[in-house]
Amino acid sequence: MIRGRAVAGAVLCAVLGAIALFGCLAPAAEAAQCGSTPAGFEGWKREFSAEAQTKGIGPTALAALMQANYASATIAADRSQRSFSLSLDQFLAKRGATTIVARGRSLKQSQAALFASIQQRYGVPPGPLIAIWGMETGFGSQRGNQNMLSSIATLAYDCRRPEFFADQLYAALKLIDRGTLSGATRGSMHGEVGQTQFMPKNILAYGTGNLEVAANALSSTANFLKAHGWRAGAGYQPGEPNFAAIEAWNAAGVYQKAIALMGRQIDEGGGAAASRD
Repeated sequence: MIRGRAVAGAVLCAVLGAIALFGCLAPAAEAAQCGSTPAGFEGWKREFSAEAQTKGIGPTALAALMQANYASATIAADRSQRSFSLSLDQFLAKRGATTIVARGRSLKQSQAALFASIQQRYGVPPGPLIAIWGMETGFGSQRGNQNMLSSIATLAYDCRRPEFFADQLYAALKLIDRGTLSGATRGSMHGEVGQTQFMPKNILAYGTGNLEVAANALSSTANFLKAHGWRAGAGYQPGEPNFAAIEAWNAAGVYQKAIALMGRQIDEGGGAAASRD
């Protein structure tokens, strides 16, 4: 038995040695390497495309990815998001909060049936939804004109936040394969699309129909908020139960406070628009 164990041990060592040697000789499977200039973008697309194919992304989406261009305007915008460092009063003024609140109150009345239906289903009142709609796209008037796929692919390649945007890129490719989006879809600088500016992962998780249609975008936004803990009838100001759902929508503190404030003023329908009282 001792001799048998010695032989078995020798065999095991030989097998492990072969595996180790194979590991040294075989090429390592590495993620596509990020870059900070346009020079490596085409090579990165080929590497990412090969990875995406192994994860089940189909030929339509892969072909669209290979047509994506390096989006210099997206990089410039990503480096200059200065409005989130403003004070709340400055941010409200810069984003036109008075106009958003005034028009929001009008839309709350004219689209009362839509907002009642959304509130019944998701528990989210009109105010914060309308505030997000106005803040994100000026009620659909400013949805962006950048190529969505190029923007997201560029940010996935860029070394600043490659992991976050690689996930968004995989989601975008899945949506293209499904026919929900296309390689020609237009959006904002970071790849957001639709009336309330959804990123691809959130479209997959919470989207309800074509987000270029206001009713679908507002329902999707309410669906997102509900999924992030929104409780029907609870407050949504800072410190109240539903404020956490607004925090999940956008990470910037000044944005969160602005949405809560404008939403309250739209829901209450009185007082000085966009005042902090």
